Amino acid sequence: MIYDELKNIARYKGISLYLDKAIEFLEKTDLASLPIGKTEIFQEKVFANVMEAQAKEETEVEFEIHKRFMDIQIDIEGTECIQIGLNAEIDSALYNAETDFGTVTCQKSADCIMGAGRFIICMKEEPHKPSIAAKEDRNLKKCVIKVFAE
Repeated sequence: MIYDELKNIARYKGISLYLDKAIEFLEKTDLASLPIGKTEIFQEKVFANVMEAQAKEETEVEFEIHKRFMDIQIDIEGTECIQIGLNAEIDSALYNAETDFGTVTCQKSADCIMGAGRFIICMKEEPHKPSIAAKEDRNLKKCVIKVFAE
């Protein structure tokens, strides 16, 4: 997991080719101007999903994992908490390879408060629980950039 301010994202170049493509996109793009839905960035290896959502209570959200893609999560409007799970209990029956989405149970977690100007990179197979309410106003507009994990 990498948790930092967007102004520092260039520090993370060199980790992987596809992450570099995502960082280059973030350096030159106003995320607020992207349409809701999918925006292709680099082939099918890097793409952005912009969505509007309502943040939820912690108990209403599950830890998720992805085995092929890492996530870069950014709040465009609103503020959420994203938990990073520790000591995950992975049940392969709860993972769908076609959608690259699975859920896991974690014994412990760490909270990362998002909001304007922050990002988090959740590596492949790293449990994360996004969209947890961090403020009374639960309206979110967020961008999740999916980055193929080499």
